[in-house]
Amino acid sequence: MTTLEDLLEEFETIDEAIAGLEAAIAADAPGPAPTLDESLPRCMDLTRQLLVAFGRHHGKPMPVDESDLLAVLKAFVKGEPSLNAVRDNVRELVYYRNCIDMDRRDALPEAAERTAVRTVRHIYLYLRTRLVQEERRGEQPIKPL
Repeated sequence: MTTLEDLLEEFETIDEAIAGLEAAIAADAPGPAPTLDESLPRCMDLTRQLLVAFGRHHGKPMPVDESDLLAVLKAFVKGEPSLNAVRDNVRELVYYRNCIDMDRRDALPEAAERTAVRTVRHIYLYLRTRLVQEERRGEQPIKPL
């Protein structure tokens, strides 16, 4: 288990990385927006970092190979904390990767590079909100979003 302070510090670092991706895909960003090939690996890595940090904080056993996003997600299938609420979001990122790997870009949604960044932001907000809810139930206080 990690301390709440360590977890919040890690979340803050991840939040800043997500903000950097959001700035890069913003309509008024200078230069071309990153492609899905450029942004998806980073989105998947940030998602993996979020899940691993959240799991470690809660004493959840993590897989030996923490580099596999689906294996990390699988650790949350049984027991608490359950992350079924973000399961489809993680699968969406994996689907995008599979479409690229299988050369099936025609199966990707329009603006998938933007959707991938928004998806990792959604996962971050969900997990951060879970921490706030846990605090309200009597755990260590944390500053609100």
